[in-house]
Amino acid sequence: MIKITLPDGSVREYEKGTSAAQVALSISEGLARNVLAAEVNGEIWDASRPIEQDSSLKLLTWNDDKGKSTFWHSSAHLMAEALEALYPGVKFGIGPAIETGFYYDVDFGDREFSSDEFKQIEDKMLELAKRKEVFERRAVSKAEALDYFTEKGDEYKLDLIKDLEDGKITFYSQGDFTDLCRGPHIPNTGFIKAIKLTNVAGAYWRGDESRKQLTRIYGVTFPKASELTDYLKFIEEAKKRDHRKLGKELELFAFSEKVGMGLPLWLPKGAALRQKLIDFMQRAQLKAGYEPVVTPHIGHKQLYVTSGHYEKYGEDSFQPIKTPVEGEEFFLKPMNCPHHCEIYKTKPRSYKDLPVRFAEFGTVYRYEQSGELHGLTRVRGFTQDDAHLFCRPDQVKEEFKKVIDLVLYVFGALGFEDYIAQVSLRDPENRTKYIGSDENWALAERAIIEAADEKGLPTVVEYGEAAFYGPKLDFMVKDALGRKWQLGTIQVDYNLPERFELEYTGSDNAKHRPVMIHRAPFGSLERFIAVLIEHCAGRFPLWLAPEQFIVLPVSEKYEEYAQKLLESLNNSDIRGLIDLRDEKVGRKIRDAEVKKLPYMLIVGEKEAESGTVSVRKHGSGDVGSMTPEEFREVLIKEITV
Repeated sequence: MIKITLPDGSVREYEKGTSAAQVALSISEGLARNVLAAEVNGEIWDASRPIEQDSSLKLLTWNDDKGKSTFWHSSAHLMAEALEALYPGVKFGIGPAIETGFYYDVDFGDREFSSDEFKQIEDKMLELAKRKEVFERRAVSKAEALDYFTEKGDEYKLDLIKDLEDGKITFYSQGDFTDLCRGPHIPNTGFIKAIKLTNVAGAYWRGDESRKQLTRIYGVTFPKASELTDYLKFIEEAKKRDHRKLGKELELFAFSEKVGMGLPLWLPKGAALRQKLIDFMQRAQLKAGYEPVVTPHIGHKQLYVTSGHYEKYGEDSFQPIKTPVEGEEFFLKPMNCPHHCEIYKTKPRSYKDLPVRFAEFGTVYRYEQSGELHGLTRVRGFTQDDAHLFCRPDQVKEEFKKVIDLVLYVFGALGFEDYIAQVSLRDPENRTKYIGSDENWALAERAIIEAADEKGLPTVVEYGEAAFYGPKLDFMVKDALGRKWQLGTIQVDYNLPERFELEYTGSDNAKHRPVMIHRAPFGSLERFIAVLIEHCAGRFPLWLAPEQFIVLPVSEKYEEYAQKLLESLNNSDIRGLIDLRDEKVGRKIRDAEVKKLPYMLIVGEKEAESGTVSVRKHGSGDVGSMTPEEFREVLIKEITV
């Protein structure tokens, strides 16, 4: 007999070799019908896989993120089966689950593929799903795996197998389709009831631009047709909020092929929005004891060799700068932290000087493949609200907690109320990815976990998500549509102070190493603004809106009054503009609504004679007549709130 511990702490005994599906059935038939996979001792398994020893068990359904991921990975296999039936000879790369749905990278040979073919693939997938084909797992030797895909003629699978360890290779089969896969999978294809292929794009094999470009087909599936209907409505709303669309309509930013892909151009209104965010953060930082610094846009190669970034990220992430001196190597700055370490070293530090907090809105450059660029969320040049704190070991937790307070202050001011803090730790099975001693990692990890706990943060632990030099706390924020975004981040680092030989003189008059905390509440201005645009659908908080009101004279006769009104309000540190176009006032109102201007001040004969304005609010309509002073008070009150 074996003991199975369930999430509620209860322990049940079963015969050795009992599967998670059988455990579910022993609890209730309804639960058994809905189990997609199982988490056994922290690993995700097929629900049908026998459990041979005492284990903790969590049964995964559609309501669990890991259940959804298993469902979508199985759907990728179902799509591959359909593609192989429809396009004989097709070859496959990888087909993972993603945050919403799945994709598969496919080589169609010389054949052109387009989204016009989605419907027949969806139909074929539904046909196969109705057969309720079981996903069967089979362990194979490396030689057997190589023989199978050599005979099949699939060089992509052969390329993957070369990197796998013999004895840890598995195949999964459903119907007539067999794939190289670790799994797990749902019990059978019959769970998949609704299918929508969503997009097609190009993707270089293994992300290498020197290798063949495959066709990446994206899709999403659901266990109920009604959930697909809801999802499609969600997608339509997301399209309306797309920051690329709204950025163009609201005249915030643009891109130019002549300037270069992934290098945003901030237009006047976007620059004003960006500057308001910078001013907001700078005020908060100065109040919290940060000192502003500025570092160059380039750095010598040796700087990044010392930090370890060059070794870990390789030449692909570093963009060289040509100089007239042969052998001299400079790079566009990919991160700010090594520069701040050098600022710390400019003078001797005492234990009484710490903590030292350097803050910089530093622009950095990293090469992203063209296929991965996406509006402002994935760019090649971006500005971080970066800061690095140098403190004594006994100050780490308190400083970390203060940074948490700052991050939450930023989120609150911008309407991000739904978040979870992700404790990102090392991958325990692949510690070669990281630098530094186990002792220092343990200290850093404990500081983060204790600080998050003492601040009462909702947290989740993710292994393998740490930076190479230290663990971190990543803030995963949900937007108005329920989508998750990683925004603010805080990292504890014992390693860069070691590599840069940073020191301070302690109370014992001996030299000691400071601990470094990296933090960026926005993350990057570009990404943060993209998420903010989509979160508020372009209707920014009044304090942040580039233009808070617009004056709309009903005809040319009232332009002089409108101009005086504008000047009076602008002098009160309220931002607005005037529409002097030769258009009817109805058209001006519609255009102001489209541009999401918070307030419209309509002035005509009555308003000019009485010295008032007729006020409309975006999305709400007419809010009545008031004096300019009363309107000013309305805005100031809303901004203050």
